[in-house]
Amino acid sequence: MALQVHQFICLSDNFGLLVHDPATGATASIDAPDGAAILAELAAKGWTLTDILVTHHHADHTQGIPALKARFPNARVVGAKADARRIDGLDALVAENDEVSFGGTKARVIETPGHTSGHIAYHFADDDLLFCGDTLFALGCGRVFEGTMPVMYHSLMKLAALPEETQIYCGHEYTQSNARFALTVDPDNALLKARAARVDEVRGAGAYTLPSTIGVELATNPFLRAEDPGVQKAVGMSGHDPVQVFAEVRERKNRA
Repeated sequence: MALQVHQFICLSDNFGLLVHDPATGATASIDAPDGAAILAELAAKGWTLTDILVTHHHADHTQGIPALKARFPNARVVGAKADARRIDGLDALVAENDEVSFGGTKARVIETPGHTSGHIAYHFADDDLLFCGDTLFALGCGRVFEGTMPVMYHSLMKLAALPEETQIYCGHEYTQSNARFALTVDPDNALLKARAARVDEVRGAGAYTLPSTIGVELATNPFLRAEDPGVQKAVGMSGHDPVQVFAEVRERKNRA
């Protein structure tokens, strides 16, 4: 039976994400932005927390771990080996291509440094699910805090190479503001214009804009389209190295 994903807003714009395996009863929280909110959602669903899969060390992704462990002391906390000294209470340390067993399935770990040096994503290939934290957003990407622009671009390209039907769940509901920016650096993209309009409708109705898919992001996310002539022209960098174009787009977003 396919994994179930339940998403909800924590704090101001963080996504809480619960992944449930109906066949085994296993339930994972992707990160832990707000322990009380996650516990309330678990109770409403009647699910028992078995795992906490951490993408990176920032407080808005880890501060809820103590509350979750207090209620579910046997829950396993999984995180990057590279962040072992920055995330308290990790039970399992993982690195590139490690497999994390969960219920009756498994996730492959993808190292995606750039936003932070130890950032990782979890790819459940059998269910076409990607939990990518703050590396890739719908119509955007994370700020480059601890890496370089080439490192971040490489991380994004690793995710972009996944099957196009892969569903993307990220760490924040940023899509509407990302869409407004994307239109400034990819103004002639008809698919982007249509998507931006749909995003406004969805957010206007109070609904969430995720999941997205790799295919949709490849067609509309400017941070995955640095090779596209239209994006290059819009930022005055026709024919430039895609890494340089990506860096320019990212810097413009930083100033937006």
